[in-house]
Amino acid sequence: MLKARKRGEEWKGAAEQKSVSEFLRGTREGRIPIQEPTIFLFPSENQESRTERMGIEIQHKINNGDDTTAVAAVAPVILGLQPSALVDHVATVDLSLLSRIPGEPGGSFPVAVEELKFVLGEVNAHIVASPETTSSLKTIAGGSVANTIRGLAAGFGITCGIIGACGDDDQGSLFIDNMSLYKVDLSRLRLKNGSTAQCVCLVDELGNRTMRPCLSSAVKIQCIKTNTNSISLVQWLVLRYAIFNIEVIQAAIKIAKQEGVSVSLDLASFEMVRKFRLPLLQLLESGSIDLCFANEDEAAELLRDEENAADPESALDFLAKHCQWAVVTLGAKGCIAKHGKEVVRVPAIGESKAVDATGAGDLFASGFLYGLVQGLSLEECCKIGSCSGGSVIRSLGGEVTPENWQWMYKQMQTKGLPVPEPHNVVL
Repeated sequence: MLKARKRGEEWKGAAEQKSVSEFLRGTREGRIPIQEPTIFLFPSENQESRTERMGIEIQHKINNGDDTTAVAAVAPVILGLQPSALVDHVATVDLSLLSRIPGEPGGSFPVAVEELKFVLGEVNAHIVASPETTSSLKTIAGGSVANTIRGLAAGFGITCGIIGACGDDDQGSLFIDNMSLYKVDLSRLRLKNGSTAQCVCLVDELGNRTMRPCLSSAVKIQCIKTNTNSISLVQWLVLRYAIFNIEVIQAAIKIAKQEGVSVSLDLASFEMVRKFRLPLLQLLESGSIDLCFANEDEAAELLRDEENAADPESALDFLAKHCQWAVVTLGAKGCIAKHGKEVVRVPAIGESKAVDATGAGDLFASGFLYGLVQGLSLEECCKIGSCSGGSVIRSLGGEVTPENWQWMYKQMQTKGLPVPEPHNVVL
C-alpha cells in the first residue's frame, strides 16, 4: 500500500468496531495515536499492486445509522490535491448580510476565525425562504477540488482519490463520511490533531455565491513526496490555485510532471487572481499546467493590464499559449475552449437562472475531465461539462443530488453524448 499503511491499518481496525465519529473522538482523547506519515502522491509498483490486492476498507456509519463500506481497491485515474479538507455551510441570504462581510460579493477569499464566527452567527437572521431549499443552512463536504473529485466518482464512475489533511473533529468526520460514501480513495488523506477548514457560502436570490473560507487554524499537509522508481496509473492531478499552499502545489506539480501525469488547474476566484496574479502568471508560463479552467471574472483579472482584458477570447488565447487545453466558462452564456488550433463555443445547458451557482465550475471540470479520460473531442468535453455544471446549479450546495444526476444523464443522452455505465456510478 502506501507509506501511510500503518496509520491506515489502525484506522481500519478501529473503524471496524465504531463509526468514524467515534474513532475521531478516540484520537482527541488520546486513546488512538495519530501518526504523521509522509504522503506519497504516487505509490511504487509494489505498493500499487498490494493496494489493488487488499483494497482499503473503512467501515463507518453515515447520518442515517446504516453501515456502509467504502472500498478503494483500484488505483485512482484522477487524484485531487486539496491540502486542507473543508466543510461548506451554504445558505441563501439577503443582500444586507453580503454588504457587511469583508471582500467583494461573488468572490472567494480566506477570512479569519473571528470573521467566520461572525458570519455564521448572522446567517439565520438573513435567510431567504425558498421552495428549492429544505433547510436554512446546509452543511456538506466542500472545496473546489473535493467537489470535482466527488462529481467524477459519484456521477461519472471514475476512480478518484484525494490528497490532503483532515482534522480530528466533527467537521472532519463529516468530510470523511461524505467522500467515503462515493467511494473516493482516502488513503492519501492524513488525519491530524486540530480543526478542519470551514467555508461560508452565501447565495443571493439570483443564485450568485460569495464564499469566505477559514483556513488559518485548519490542519493541512506540509509536504508531498514520491518514490524514485514509482509507477503510476494516475492520468490527471487536479489542483486549485491557492497562494497559501503554493509550496505544496508546486511540489505536487513537479512530481506529477516527473511521473508523466497531466495537471489540471482551476483559477479559484477573481479575488485570488487579483491579489496574487504574479505567482499565477509564473506558474502558467512555466508550461507545467496542461489544462486550465477560468471563469469570466477570473479571466478578466488575469489580463487586467491589457487593453482587451474584458474579452474572454483574449484570455483563452493567453491560456492556450501555455496549456494544452484552455477553458473559459461564461455562466449562462456557456463556455469557450481551445486545444491547439481548435476553438469551440458551447452554450449553457439547463436552467437560465441558478438556484445556487456554488460548484458550477467544479462540476463543469468533472464533466470535462470525464470527457478527456474517455478520449472525446474538445466539443464533446465542453458539452458534458455544461451538462454536469448545469446539474449542480439546480439545488443548494456543491453536491449534485441523485435526481439531478438523472437529469444530467437525460441531457447527455439527448445530445448523443456517452452516458456512464449505470454500474459504475454511485448515486
